[in-house]
Amino acid sequence: MKIELKNKKVFFENKGSKKEIHPFWLRERVNGDNFVDKGTQQRLFDPTELKENIEIDNLNLSKDFLEVTFKDGAYTKLAIQNILKEFSNINEVEHINKVEWNSTLKNFINFEFKDNFCEEKQMYKALVNFYQYGFVIFKKVPTKNNFIVNFANSIGSIRRTNFGEFFNVKSKPNPNDLAYTSLPLAPHTDNPYRNPVPCIQMLHCIENEVSGGFSTLVDGYTVTQKLKKDFLDYYKILTEVKVRFQFIDQSVVLEDWAEMIRLDDDGKFKQVRFSPRLDFVPLMDKEKLELFYSARKKISELYNSDKFRIEFKLSPGDLLMMDNHRLLHGRTTYDANEGNRFLQGCYIDYDSTEGKLKHLKRKYNL
Repeated sequence: MKIELKNKKVFFENKGSKKEIHPFWLRERVNGDNFVDKGTQQRLFDPTELKENIEIDNLNLSKDFLEVTFKDGAYTKLAIQNILKEFSNINEVEHINKVEWNSTLKNFINFEFKDNFCEEKQMYKALVNFYQYGFVIFKKVPTKNNFIVNFANSIGSIRRTNFGEFFNVKSKPNPNDLAYTSLPLAPHTDNPYRNPVPCIQMLHCIENEVSGGFSTLVDGYTVTQKLKKDFLDYYKILTEVKVRFQFIDQSVVLEDWAEMIRLDDDGKFKQVRFSPRLDFVPLMDKEKLELFYSARKKISELYNSDKFRIEFKLSPGDLLMMDNHRLLHGRTTYDANEGNRFLQGCYIDYDSTEGKLKHLKRKYNL
């Protein structure tokens, strides 16, 4: 990709294709002190009030900058890197490649929490690790006074649900969710019945005195890529058929229709939803239903296979942050009579981690 000048016009060349950059596009990016507030980076002018026939008076192109003077007197100096970045249409997060993993993943990286950690370079590394693997574990996070709220809000903003700003995961009588029992939990994604589904879940270990109760994780990205390679018909129907996910308790009914494997506009992996205790398949032709049920059974077998699951025990102070659009999580059974097993959880959205990642990258010029 490169920028070229010809006859007071600016051209963008990429893979042999050359196109002119509209003068108005350049004019609304004028960044001098009279045009942009340096503190907020917000425009001090309204581009919709500009004349449509913006013309360029003079151009100068160096290795790193494009200087443009417009006939209305405005002048700007734009970094070539920033122009090319906009044309690439990919943000920092999309540049971080997903790492496929299965049960062979043993020595994953942990990060030790300390005061002001969320403003340190180590936090940037932790977030990159999170986007690579879909999860990250922070050690020695304070366990008093619902500290998970402070931790989450130091990255972004908590996504409140009907479970509250945060929720306590421990065995209790008459629960409204199986998470609040000592029963084993098969791999699943949280809140598939919401629109939108919370992107990121945090689980903070406060107490763990039992011998069981191991946390489990499965990479939905790895599993769906495996399904696509080996069972294309199954993969296709799970990306096409929308099922109804539902949650009901005494005070709320939540429903949403969605595919079990969601793709983006380019047909690439975007999200998995899987919670077979909460899904309702629509009525379809018998042949199509047979294919769907076979596909759901197969992906369930893969999600529950020892080949794709990792298990580990959270210790007090450990905080697990995981991508709820990518990973499935669960728990092995435990005996509540052995002692307390107490986790606190909450949700945040992608704009939290993306915003923090970009901020730290700018701060440390990474």
